[in-house]
Amino acid sequence: MKTEAKHHTHHETKHNTKLTSAEIANLWSTYQSDSMGRCVLSYFLEKVEDTEIRPVLEYTRSNCEKHIKMVTEIFHHEKYPIPHGFTNEDVHVDAPRLYSDVFFLYYVKQMARMGLVACSLALPMSARSDVRDFYNECLSSSAELENKVTKIQLSKGLLVRPPYISTPKEVDFVEKQSFLQGFFGDQRPLNAIEITHLFGNIQKNTLGKALLIGFAQVARTKEVREYMLRGKEIAMKHIEVFSSTLRDEDLPAPMPWDDLVTDSTMPPFSDKLMMAHTNALNSAGIGNYGAAIGMSMRTDLSTNYVRLTAEIMKYAEDGANIMIDNAWLEQPPQTVNRDALTNL
Repeated sequence: MKTEAKHHTHHETKHNTKLTSAEIANLWSTYQSDSMGRCVLSYFLEKVEDTEIRPVLEYTRSNCEKHIKMVTEIFHHEKYPIPHGFTNEDVHVDAPRLYSDVFFLYYVKQMARMGLVACSLALPMSARSDVRDFYNECLSSSAELENKVTKIQLSKGLLVRPPYISTPKEVDFVEKQSFLQGFFGDQRPLNAIEITHLFGNIQKNTLGKALLIGFAQVARTKEVREYMLRGKEIAMKHIEVFSSTLRDEDLPAPMPWDDLVTDSTMPPFSDKLMMAHTNALNSAGIGNYGAAIGMSMRTDLSTNYVRLTAEIMKYAEDGANIMIDNAWLEQPPQTVNRDALTNL
């Protein structure tokens, strides 16, 4: 790691180009998510008992620490303010266990997935070689983490596979507009792409539901507790919408994992961290549904995704308001307000 840091600094000295808005935005967001990840993983590492799962948590936390250090270096070099993010004040590692070891594994799988998405968007938007090197490194460590987690899930029999479908006899082309119909008339079976999105969104909501059940148990204020319970209800409803679509076609829906949360009510995380975490899940959910809308050709599916996206957006807005009321929402970097300048 030391040689990497040296190599990194060597790169930086050559940079006279300022960071672009995209580079600042992505580095700022990376700092936020990795400082949150470091808090969550520090707590998980205090509780984990499974000897196969522990090294994966350690690997993930060390990645978070490495990324925080690298972003800090780039911002320092640019004399750019270091974000506040999340600190030791936001985590209490001595709190009793709130989630099972199996939950830790599913959680880290989701972290790897979100890391892959974020880095694959950040890399092509970056121009400076040090920022591109950084996101290349982030991409490979997210892929490495995904592989590690999947290996353990396979060895423990915990990997829930998407449904199998029959092998087509030949390549086919769509002949009728009814291919797009979803509500009535000549409704065709789900295709493999649609099944994949339904299945994936059930899994993501199932993890979100478990996370929010735990958050609701340990939230310090009534407002935050009620917000988490509302999120749990939304996740349950979305799981049911997607599962019933699969069941209607005799396809298996992934089973909900209900034994992932203990009955502890002692908070391992600050309300600020839990709200920000829920906010991040909302953003990811909206992105996932957007991708599903783009890939689902049956109108009933896309209509469902649009309706459910609107529900998450309303929930996210209410969450942002709670965070603003409590001064928990750190403002992303923004451009100069020209109107305010001319009204001096």
